[in-house]
Amino acid sequence: MNGKSRLGDFLHTRRSQLRPEDVGVPTYGERRRVPGLRREELALLAGVSVSYYTRLEQGQSLSASPEVLDAIAGALRLDESEQRYLYDLAQADRQRTRSRRPAPERVTAAAGQLLDALADAPAIVLGRRGDVLAWNRLGHALFAGHLDPGAPDHPGRRPNMARLVFLDGHTRDLYVDWPAKARAVVGNLRLVAAQYPQDPALHALLGELSATNAEFASLWADHRVKACTVATYEMRHPLVGPLTVVQQTLSHGPGPTVVAATTEAGSPSRAALTLLAQAVTGTTAPAAPATPSTPIRTGHPRTTRA
Repeated sequence: MNGKSRLGDFLHTRRSQLRPEDVGVPTYGERRRVPGLRREELALLAGVSVSYYTRLEQGQSLSASPEVLDAIAGALRLDESEQRYLYDLAQADRQRTRSRRPAPERVTAAAGQLLDALADAPAIVLGRRGDVLAWNRLGHALFAGHLDPGAPDHPGRRPNMARLVFLDGHTRDLYVDWPAKARAVVGNLRLVAAQYPQDPALHALLGELSATNAEFASLWADHRVKACTVATYEMRHPLVGPLTVVQQTLSHGPGPTVVAATTEAGSPSRAALTLLAQAVTGTTAPAAPATPSTPIRTGHPRTTRA
């Protein structure tokens, strides 16, 4: 699918999801055959002509200015991530010449140093498509303990977090609210797809997931966009039981990102994470539970890198 049709699909889908009462458009009690705003209503809210907006939605215009995109984003009530996605799609329309394929992804020195610094927290290094490029011991144990710990070292065998979330039963069972995790994964992939419209491996992944998982296909068609930065998840780990973690994406510029999981000090979740650390390092349990004033230190985990 090219950038032009993705832009049109996005505009059409988001317009259909916006109810007239959400934006103060009077309907005078009329019954509508289709949900959402009409094109002329959206165009009026954005301050553009109906014919021009129609051409944009049908992919017949490649000249939308930043001012017009801002107006349409405001009319559609887009948040910051969704606005960035809209601009990326419009940029892909204007640059229709074939660009170079993205270079193979590797763990950068900065990402490696950050992974080392997070020795006491579960952490993984992810590429733009969600491929696991590296993880520390706790990251492997928390997110994918059923997989080979050396898998990220081999590009052809690297786990992919989107595949795990949608196609792997172990990963699906980890998340109490699996639908929330699934929506976050799909929303982030939409942002990436707009940023890298010429990435064949990414589009192969999207095609595979759409063809093999109906839930992914439905979420992808919904055109929801979400940047995965900070999110709280309840997890059910097979070794240490329930725990609540905050997953944070730590970006240090272009390239792979580091995702770390943290828990509240002194909480049952922190105790569960400490037990998990003891399980993977072979240390014995302490005489008393950890408290904020007497933190428990675990051994430095082995880091697996590409």
